[in-house]
Amino acid sequence: MNGGVSNSKLPLLLKPFLLSFFLSLSILLLFLAASRSLSPTPIPSLPTSAATVRYLDSSSATAAAAGGGLRIRKGLHSYDAYIQLQLNKTLNPKLRKLWKTRDWDRKVRVFAAFFRSLTRRGLLSNSSRALSIGARVGQEVEALRRVGVNDSIGMDLVPSPPLVVRGDFHAQPFPNASFDFEFSNVFDHALYPEKFVGEIERTLRPGGVCVLHVSISKRADKYSANDLYSVGPLVALFRESEVVGVRRVDGFGLDTEVVFRKKMIHKNKKKINPKGTD
Repeated sequence: MNGGVSNSKLPLLLKPFLLSFFLSLSILLLFLAASRSLSPTPIPSLPTSAATVRYLDSSSATAAAAGGGLRIRKGLHSYDAYIQLQLNKTLNPKLRKLWKTRDWDRKVRVFAAFFRSLTRRGLLSNSSRALSIGARVGQEVEALRRVGVNDSIGMDLVPSPPLVVRGDFHAQPFPNASFDFEFSNVFDHALYPEKFVGEIERTLRPGGVCVLHVSISKRADKYSANDLYSVGPLVALFRESEVVGVRRVDGFGLDTEVVFRKKMIHKNKKKINPKGTD
């Protein structure tokens, strides 16, 4: 035998080293795992939830609107220019043919599913008098009638009888408190959002429901007049209504459904002292 260490003894000498190495590695991995669990997880930006927007008062809602969450697009120099832009889309013969043929059944089915959901939630009933704002050729109206809401009508710049009458959503052609239910997916087309909402609240009966489908996560098409970046500014515009709910939807490019209920009018009754004394 020579004076060196025999090969048979090498594994025995390596055991303490290997044991120390694996123990250190385990401690390091535990430390990294603990550090990761303690670090904050990024939260994606989402639309304001129903629980949040329900408690917005008028001052905070106005501040939210002023914070840049709702922006009117530039480039429209007059109301006539704005109307012409909208008519360029509504009167487009290719689009109108598409809306009345290939798109018709698909959109009626999707809208009917939305309205059935609202019925199950007690927000719409067969006895409701309903208005669809910006109804184009009337798919929403047809869907309302198919789910049993027979007293339904649509409104658009270009009429499409018998489902849609002529009207500008900035100045609805209906008397006060005409409807129990109003639906729209064209909020982004409003040049004056406050007038758009004001007309809804004017023509909606106390206790009536308004449902809006809007786009929060992406910008709308070239015919849009405004861009909405959060739910807060929309809530700020509804002075006479409360938020019932906010949820994600997949509505032909629109991703958020916001439901409002117009507040009931409570008249203060003057108490009469039976003794006739103060």
